[in-house]
Amino acid sequence: MKTIIVIPTYNEAENIERLLGTIFDLEINSLSVLVIDDNSPDGTAAIVKRLLQSNPRIHLLERESKLGLGTAYCKGFKYALQNGYNYIMEMDADFSHDPKEIKNFLEQIKDYDLVIGSRYVVGVNVINWPLSRLLLSYFANFYTRMITRLPVKDSTGGYKCFRREALESIDLEKIHSDGYAFQIEINYKIWKNGFRIKEIPIIFADRVAGISKMSKRIIKEAAWIVWKLKILSLLGKLK
Repeated sequence: MKTIIVIPTYNEAENIERLLGTIFDLEINSLSVLVIDDNSPDGTAAIVKRLLQSNPRIHLLERESKLGLGTAYCKGFKYALQNGYNYIMEMDADFSHDPKEIKNFLEQIKDYDLVIGSRYVVGVNVINWPLSRLLLSYFANFYTRMITRLPVKDSTGGYKCFRREALESIDLEKIHSDGYAFQIEINYKIWKNGFRIKEIPIIFADRVAGISKMSKRIIKEAAWIVWKLKILSLLGKLK
């Protein structure tokens, strides 16, 4: 079963080479990686270009500017579907998602359609976040669950694995959300389309290099998206 990991990047030169090395050290022969870089001024794409010269399982898509996480993932998902991948993963480039969990995802996806790496399915598994950021994340997930009834404890997390059939059920052209909102929207639509979702516990560690991309705009968009999804679902217009 062919697997690809989609990794969006913007200014991840401090992390990307070590991350790719760690992923391929797992020695999963069916695994490829797609990096989608938003014209990082720190030279992230140049590093990936150098690495792919000696590793045909590394792929790179470059975009002209910083266009957002959601559109990056949608572009990556389309690439994966067009190129015949069976399992499509997403993860951050900053080591907040432990690459050693990849094998666990690939084992669990055999019996499910979407496997989510959850910070909250067993207690609270977050390292080095300030209390304010932790509370924001935890209550954002509670808020999402109460309004949408989505049976997921960590609907905003970005470490997950999809079967291609789950992504094929979604009109990716109609997804324009970003950040937390993007993760909520994808999870909700897959759930509403009747696919099987499994949460597995992960430990989330805050980045040690680079700068967080969190913003007030991302938070506001996530607060609004849950109502939008709920209303569209009630009207029968969820795509």
